[in-house]
Amino acid sequence: MDLKNKTAIVTGGISGIGAAISLEFARCGANVVIIDRKPAEDAAGILQEIENEGGSAFFIHTDISDFTTVNEAVQTVIDRFGRIDMLVNNAGINRDGVIWKMTEEQWDDVIRVNLKGYFNFTRAVAPLFREQQSGKIVNITSINGLRGKFGQANYSASKAGIIGLTKSVAKELGKYNVNVNAIAPGLIETEMMKNADESVRIAAMDEIVMKRLGKPEDIAYLAVFLCSHLSRHITGEVIKVDGGQYI
Repeated sequence: MDLKNKTAIVTGGISGIGAAISLEFARCGANVVIIDRKPAEDAAGILQEIENEGGSAFFIHTDISDFTTVNEAVQTVIDRFGRIDMLVNNAGINRDGVIWKMTEEQWDDVIRVNLKGYFNFTRAVAPLFREQQSGKIVNITSINGLRGKFGQANYSASKAGIIGLTKSVAKELGKYNVNVNAIAPGLIETEMMKNADESVRIAAMDEIVMKRLGKPEDIAYLAVFLCSHLSRHITGEVIKVDGGQYI
């Protein structure tokens, strides 16, 4: 798919799903702006990979939970490229624990990053998208935002909130030719997953009808489609990419 001369912001774009999305966007010709709270040296790997593919990308260190900092980052992108065409809200954290042991800090941390962070970036680009009369927003949620998950009340609540945010903003920005959709991955084979307890993998495999874990690129392919002209009449949707884990 052709994304030449388009500018994309990808939050949490250094590793995992975010890195796969950043790389795939670059392969399709987009100017990719990677947003992450990790230090700049951690972005060197994905930036080099994109450069090796002949793509264009640069990194902005940003705390997505900070409203002012996010607006400054968005303005930096506008100053550099003159416009923003695509926003992928992907950055997220988890602080797991059963509800009777979960601390206020664990709850607040997850909601602040996973939900407020998505609001911050969506709020920052919305005026520009209205003015342009165009734009694409893709929010990465989770099947656990649809069904809940034992030990993840905070994470599941944040991901469910993202679904509500997606549908509301789709209604608000639709008349400005802006598409807003969400992708709900199941368990994906990332570095974080490789370090997880084997019991997590076994439980997921019992649920997944295709009997394999998803790859980050499985999410990236859909993100590219949702940011292309081919998805022009799709908005307000939550699309599961889970190998049938939710069924």
